[in-house]
Amino acid sequence: MGKWAVDMELSAFLTAQILSFVVVFARIGSVFLFIPGFGETSIPVRYRLALALLLSIALAPAVLTNPVSIATPTQLLSTLATEITLGLWFGLTARIILSALDFAGYQIGMMASLANALSPNVGAFEGATLVASTLMLAGTALIFATDLHHVIIGALIRSYEVFPVGRLMPGDLAEQMIAAAATSFYVGISIVAPFYVLSVVLQVGLGLANRLMPTMPVFFVAMPVLLGSGLIVLAVAAPSLLAGVHEALAEWLGTLRF
Repeated sequence: MGKWAVDMELSAFLTAQILSFVVVFARIGSVFLFIPGFGETSIPVRYRLALALLLSIALAPAVLTNPVSIATPTQLLSTLATEITLGLWFGLTARIILSALDFAGYQIGMMASLANALSPNVGAFEGATLVASTLMLAGTALIFATDLHHVIIGALIRSYEVFPVGRLMPGDLAEQMIAAAATSFYVGISIVAPFYVLSVVLQVGLGLANRLMPTMPVFFVAMPVLLGSGLIVLAVAAPSLLAGVHEALAEWLGTLRF
C-alpha cells in the first residue's frame, strides 16, 4: 500500500512537470513562428523547433514557480489554446512593428525607381523590392548585433507576469496590436519622409526642365538622377532609419515589464 502511494505521488509529480513544460512550450513555440530574428522564414522549421524546445526547458523553472495543475482534458485544451494565442499575439505584434522597415523599403523603392527590382522577402513568403529586402535583412542582423534578442527573451519571461498561464485578456491584446500597427505606420512614414521630399524636389525640377527644354529626353535624364540620388540618401539615412525601428521595437518589448 505504501509503495503504491509512493508510485502515485511520483506519477503525479512527473505529470505536473511534463504539463508545465508543455504549457511553456505552447507559448514559446508559438512566439517563434513570427518573432523577429528567431522566427524568420529563412530559418528551417526544425531549427526553430529545436531552439524553442531548449528555451522552454531552460525557462520553465523561471516562469512557473509552481507546477501547472490541470484536472481535466478540457481544461488542458483550454490552457493550451490560451497559451498559443498569447504566443501568436506576442510574435505577430513584434513582427508588425518591424514591418515598418518593409513599408519604408517599398516606399523608397518606388521613389528611387527600384520598385521593379524584385527579390525574395526576408520576413514573409511573398516577393519584395530590393530595398525592402535589404532593409529587412539589415534589421534582422542588427537584432543579434545589438543584443536585442536578449531583450526579446527577457520580455518573453516577463510576459508570464503580465499574462499568467491560462489567463487571456482579448481587449488588451487587441488594443496592443492596434497600437503596434499605428506605431509601425508612424515610424515607417517618419523614416521615409526624406525620400518624399527628395522625390518632390526632383520631380518638380525635371518638370520645369521639360518646360524650358521640350526636346530634352526627360525620362532618360531622370532615371540615373533618381537612382543615384535615392541610393545616396539611403546610404546616409539607413543608420537612423534602422535605429528608429529598433528603438520602437525595444520600447514595445519594455512595456511588458509592467
